[in-house]
Amino acid sequence: MVVNAIAFPGLRLGPFMVRESFQLFGLTIHWYGVIIAAGILMAYLYCTHIAKDYGISKDNLLDILIFGLPSSVICARLYYVIFEWNSYKDNLMDIFKIWEGGIAIYGAVIGACLSTYIYCRVKKISVLKAFDIGAFGLLIGQIFGRWGNFVNAEAYGAITDLPWRMELLDLGIAVHPTFLYESLWNMGVFLIMVLRRKKMSFSGEAFLSYITLYGLGRFWIEGLRTDSLFLGPFRISQIVAVACVISGIVLIIVNKRKQKTLI
Repeated sequence: MVVNAIAFPGLRLGPFMVRESFQLFGLTIHWYGVIIAAGILMAYLYCTHIAKDYGISKDNLLDILIFGLPSSVICARLYYVIFEWNSYKDNLMDIFKIWEGGIAIYGAVIGACLSTYIYCRVKKISVLKAFDIGAFGLLIGQIFGRWGNFVNAEAYGAITDLPWRMELLDLGIAVHPTFLYESLWNMGVFLIMVLRRKKMSFSGEAFLSYITLYGLGRFWIEGLRTDSLFLGPFRISQIVAVACVISGIVLIIVNKRKQKTLI
């Protein structure tokens, strides 16, 4: 059982002995999975709370979740594998070893959007209203999910001596707690969107606000991380973040002027 020793010496917190897993009835349960499951549950509960405002039933929302989860996991893995192909090309079976790590949040978002789009088209439900609801769910999931990175002592940033630095005692280094940065950023974006939700004037505005605001934070945070995926000299997540911010701003401005939906 892996135990990570983590402290925040500048804040006089820790050290914490963080276990990656625990035993239950003879089974090994990973805290990362528990945290992700908690995030999904909280996201679903909030989304069912607001679904009526978008004219989408709880049954449809549950179907979207059921189809979206496997699609998100598959696309999150494929996204990672594509940009780390050299690590898998000689051992293709390793692609399926998702428990060894290697998924990407942007891939998960793409997978969720694809499955939601297909489901809504088949059921003749507003795609953008479903995307709007999903934006809140994604944020909640990400707020929780990043704490899984804390438990696993992964996805951290570069070495720093800032007061809020996170010290990984087993490695003897103090780094940016990028998991915390992103969790707090997403929490701020979520609160802003909740406060503005009923003031949004066109279908798709919540989703566009999500990709824009999340993209802004992700661009900055990604620049601090040490485990980024690269395309040549560029960080993939920063490229995607810039594309999301630009497209989000442009589409919001265009639709604010027209006061029409995108689809």
